[in-house]
Amino acid sequence: MRIIRVRHRGQAFYAAIISPESVRPLNREAGQPEEIPLAELELLSLVRPSKVVCVGLNYLDHAHEMGLAVPGEPILFLKPPSSVIGAGDAIVLPAQSEQVDYEAELALVMGRTTRYVSESDAARHIFGYTCANDITARDLQKKDGQWTRAKGFDTFCPVGPWIETEPGDLHSLALRTVVNGEVRQEGNTSNMIFPPHLLVSYISNIMTLLPGDVILTGTPAGIGPIKAGDEVSVEIDRVGFLQNPVTSEGIGEPMAMQ
Repeated sequence: MRIIRVRHRGQAFYAAIISPESVRPLNREAGQPEEIPLAELELLSLVRPSKVVCVGLNYLDHAHEMGLAVPGEPILFLKPPSSVIGAGDAIVLPAQSEQVDYEAELALVMGRTTRYVSESDAARHIFGYTCANDITARDLQKKDGQWTRAKGFDTFCPVGPWIETEPGDLHSLALRTVVNGEVRQEGNTSNMIFPPHLLVSYISNIMTLLPGDVILTGTPAGIGPIKAGDEVSVEIDRVGFLQNPVTSEGIGEPMAMQ
């Protein structure tokens, strides 16, 4: 099932895509139509997370690419909710950075309050899966020695275009980054060091995950720069296709969270 977040007649809600032209509201309220044409809907930001929890160096080939040791446990960092944008929204390159990179990632969207959950029980706490791009100011990451500024600019967390609830085997998802029609990055979740359900368990033993929170599960080898005027997409088999234009600061405006 593919799920989007929409507004109809002043109400914001999640809905399942049932055809190219219509959706069915989830948890339908009294008086709400069973089926609504897409033409009547306003598309909203897919998620409104209290936090975006990210995992660094979670692919063997990416750790080797960066010349870093394979971690013995997940390396975590946070992106602010204000960094989240949706499909089609512009990634805005900040004036402070001279090298901004793409990073294709499988993202998990939490469906319920999650604390101290086991790896075997993690699946039922996940609402679904989507594409994400962990945009990174690489020069600032190297300069600062920690990742908050490099990862935290507005528009640095594209997520979308929908939430896929049943992507199949999470350990065999091919993912890639395409820039201006050219494949720049390719990998597979089979190369993950720490698989998705283990990550949910590990993180929930540190902090409470709330419905709508997002976990970015890491990127494979092949990261590289983007520039103003590029069109960058993250494609994950059986999950989705997330595309965003790239612009320079002062030209495009970040999407307002709704």
